[in-house]
Parts: sequence; structure tokens; C-alpha cells
Amino acid sequence: MSTAIMVVIAVVIVVVLAGVGYLAWTQVRSQRLRSRFGPEYDRAVERHGGRAAAEKELLSRQQRHHELEIRDLEPEQRDLYREQWVHVQEQFVDTPEGALEQADRLVAVVMGERGYPTGEFEDQAAHLSVEHGRTLDHYRRGHDISARAAQKEASTEDLRQAMVHYRALFEDLLAIPAEDRHPRS
Repeated sequence: MSTAIMVVIAVVIVVVLAGVGYLAWTQVRSQRLRSRFGPEYDRAVERHGGRAAAEKELLSRQQRHHELEIRDLEPEQRDLYREQWVHVQEQFVDTPEGALEQADRLVAVVMGERGYPTGEFEDQAAHLSVEHGRTLDHYRRGHDISARAAQKEASTEDLRQAMVHYRALFEDLLAIPAEDRHPRS
């Protein structure tokens, strides 16, 4: 075999190995993003029209998230917010719409206390998705019901469901151990 043929074969082998390596790397990256973002990964794929664009957006979210100064709550703060949540839930019986508004505000207060932006909803959701991707869908559902409630288009059962959704993110933000959380039914 001539040297030229051996060089061509070696180049082809290197190119094939590089291609296989790249495919493996992108597959691992996709699996990591899917694991980290949970249902938000699929939402991003649908919203951005494909895996590559969605992953670019999710990686951008991670980068922006790293620029935030996210902090844990002190145990005293956590206890205070838990007490406030119990109070909000108790108010639900008499004023469901008011309790839902308070739940939304309390979630925003805890987000702010932890260091998350509390401006526009989609900005909040993008930042939350990095560490709270598994419960972010609850927040989206609660927010949607709250918007319908503001238009007087939500039933009492819808409002109850919104409270359950807000509670899921609220407990996640407080970093309450799973065994101490309320059931999500």
C-alpha cells in the first residue's frame, strides 16, 4: 500500500472518530440538560422549534443563572415563610381569590429573598428553570390559573389547583426536605 493511501485512510479514520466523538458529546449534553431542566427541556424544544435551538437557550439560561447570587434561606426565614404559607392556605376558605394573590406574592418574595429576579414572569421562569425545572411547570400552571382568576374565569376548584401548584414551587424554593413536604395530590 502506498503512503498516500495510508494517509487518506488515517484521515478518514480520524474524521469518523471525531464525528462519533462529537455525536456522543452532544448526546451526553442533551441528556444532562434534559435531566437538569426536566419538563422545561421539552417545552424549550417545542418553543424553539428543535433540539439545537432549545439547548442553546437552556445553556444561555445556565450562564445567566450563574451570574445571579442565589442564596439559601436561613432556618428562621424558612420557618417564617412556612408560617406565612399556612396563613395564606387558611385564608383560602373565606377568600380563595385573595389567598391565591397572596400565594403568588409570597412565592415572589421568597424568590427575591433567594436572589432570583422578580420582574417579568417569563424572566422569572427562565431563571427558576435552571435549579427548579422539575417544579417550574407547577409555577406556570399556577400563574395561568391566576391570570384566569383575575378575569373571573376560574372556578374554586381551579383556584385550589393553583394553590397546590404554587405550593410545589414554594416548598422547592424553601428547600424543604422531601419527607417534610405536603402531598401534591
